[in-house]
Amino acid sequence: MNHYGLDLHGEMLLEEYRQQLSYYEILKEHAMSRFAEIIRQSGIEVNSIEIRIKTEESLAGKLERKGHKYQSLLDITDILGARIIAFYNEDVDRVASLAESLFDIDWANSVDKRKMHDFDRFGYNSLHYICRMPKSIYYDPEIPQLNEIRFELQMRTALQHVWSAIQHDIGYKTEIETPLEYHRNLSRLAGLLELADNEFSRIRTAIADYRRRAMQLVSSGQLDDVALDGDTFRSYLALRPFDKLNKKIAAITQAEVQEMSLMGYLPVLRQIGMQSLGDVERLIRDDYDDAYQLALFQLGSTDIDILSEAVGLQNLCIVHILKAGGGLPGLRQMFDAINGKLPQNEQLAAMVFAEAQRLSFMHL
Repeated sequence: MNHYGLDLHGEMLLEEYRQQLSYYEILKEHAMSRFAEIIRQSGIEVNSIEIRIKTEESLAGKLERKGHKYQSLLDITDILGARIIAFYNEDVDRVASLAESLFDIDWANSVDKRKMHDFDRFGYNSLHYICRMPKSIYYDPEIPQLNEIRFELQMRTALQHVWSAIQHDIGYKTEIETPLEYHRNLSRLAGLLELADNEFSRIRTAIADYRRRAMQLVSSGQLDDVALDGDTFRSYLALRPFDKLNKKIAAITQAEVQEMSLMGYLPVLRQIGMQSLGDVERLIRDDYDDAYQLALFQLGSTDIDILSEAVGLQNLCIVHILKAGGGLPGLRQMFDAINGKLPQNEQLAAMVFAEAQRLSFMHL
């Protein structure tokens, strides 16, 4: 019995779909899931990967509208499909390159809608590939048609996807003619989103270039030319600049230096006026001996056998604050930045301040 109001041809195609549905499940498992895994392994950050097999109801609706276009089920290329939403245009290209290396692409029926420069087509600017699964991925001699079934990949940016969803939600493409003023407004917004898509890519490239230049400057020792920020400080820490001081301090009690992240000291360094990695280098050079003397006073009468890797940098900051006249408030601000604003920071700052009063650098 025909439940969907299809003609005989449409009903025959739908019955063919029912008989071959298990083939599409196999194809989904071996081709589409493999593709999703390769994207993840590539390191490309994507917003989402959606894989679906068209439901019987959805296919019936398609056949009702345009079933006359298809001679057989193999002519319908979107029964199995995947939509990959990337963040950047260039990542769409990278995903497409992975698809080209993995699948047999039906180039005659694939289309790059991004190259259709209609002023109002931003939301439709997907890259559509029609693909087949090669035998190198999976082959079953009992089901040879698995390698003949075509499936669809849609690849687009997140902004393109959002725009397409909004257009669909507001019924932009309907049988009802939309007033011209709405077309103009939507076209302006499409232009803004396309500009944003391009700008996000440009900014990401610029940031990557900045990071590369900064790392080259760090590696070559040109630290005065490197602004102090999260990326550059992380690269600088990879050079282990505080190891010498830490080892000297640890030798006081023959302690072990326990590794920890020093990124939490970046706000402290900024608070005490460090603007470049060259400033941090001068901090080490100018306050090295006094930071060691402070540690010697703190540890000399103890048998502590484990020290934090932060000990050298923390003492350098303490010495710098006190030499600059920051006093007790400066120390409290430092401990607040490191530990969060805790009541015990006041006591800790007072203890360190009292210890430092007995050292020579406080009386110069």
